[in-house]
Amino acid sequence: MIDKKINKTQLCKAAGITTNAMAKLGRDETVTLETLEKICVYLGCTLDDIMVFSTGNEQ
Repeated sequence: MIDKKINKTQLCKAAGITTNAMAKLGRDETVTLETLEKICVYLGCTLDDIMVFSTGNEQ
C-alpha cells in the first residue's frame, strides 16, 4: 500500500473488498481466500508478500 500511496479505504474500493474484511485483517481475524486474492491482484503481488503462515506452535 505504501508503494501505491493508498490508504485502507482506497484499497477496499480499488480491490473490491468490504471495509468489514479490511477490519478483520487489521484484527488478525479470518478472511476468505477470495478477499486475499483480490488484494493480491490489485497490488500485483502474491500471498506470501502480504501474509505469514503460522501453525500456532511458534513461541
